[in-house]
Amino acid sequence: MSQKRESKYVRFARLAYAIAQASVPRYAHPKSPQRFTQPQIVVCVLLTQYLNLSYRNTEEWLLASAEVREVLELSDVPDHTTISRMLKRLTLPRLEAMLAQVLSQLEGKEDVVALDATGFRFTQASAYYTTRSGGKHRDWVKGVYAVGTDSQMILAWASAHHVVHDTRFLAPLKQRIARYGRQKNGKRDWLLLADAGFDSPTLTDRDLAPPIRRGGKLVAPDRKARAELVSQARLDGLFGQRWKCETVHSVMKRLFGDVIRSRSWRLQRREPMLKALVYNLHR
Repeated sequence: MSQKRESKYVRFARLAYAIAQASVPRYAHPKSPQRFTQPQIVVCVLLTQYLNLSYRNTEEWLLASAEVREVLELSDVPDHTTISRMLKRLTLPRLEAMLAQVLSQLEGKEDVVALDATGFRFTQASAYYTTRSGGKHRDWVKGVYAVGTDSQMILAWASAHHVVHDTRFLAPLKQRIARYGRQKNGKRDWLLLADAGFDSPTLTDRDLAPPIRRGGKLVAPDRKARAELVSQARLDGLFGQRWKCETVHSVMKRLFGDVIRSRSWRLQRREPMLKALVYNLHR
């Protein structure tokens, strides 16, 4: 007798619920109404990203999804306003804790990590409509992701306004990646692959990023040496591993959308991280 196939939505809800329970307190306050637990509402927030639905439509979707409600131990469905308010409580430390819980299931360490940034729009209007109406794509939120090329999981993240230069994220992301990279004799043994946008004086010989050719040529010996290392990595096929980061960006945008819905800047910065967390749970 064949086993009944389980819906991917049920699997996602089960995994997300376990991660939320391990990372988020059950109730915000001892005297809270306790009608729903915080982990239950957190999963509802993640479902809005996973399904690419508004809060109101997520409420309706949950009403029609008895199996998901059973997994989340929901006897009733939270109102869409309750779900939207939970996003404000998902602080950066809580999101980082949930990411660490997901990545704790990784087997082995990464030899190569790819780093790249991508943009998320503020409007759901198509590029065709924006162009024909005379509008221009002037503003967006930048999400910066470090992707393990072996697991293709997002190991670290950052977000900011698009005017912030990529080099600003290099040092903090490398620090967070270190726990997931391979070590040898207590020292770093993993490679970082990045594009020229991350060209910085803080790069080491384990960081492969093409140097920017200011004035059309390279003068400094260390920049020339790095350019040669990158050229050799291209010939060996190693630098091509960086495209896995682009693949992750493509999957996130196709499945979960590339639009930021929040109105306040504080919440807009969190949505690229929510999408990354949902991507890891989806993997």
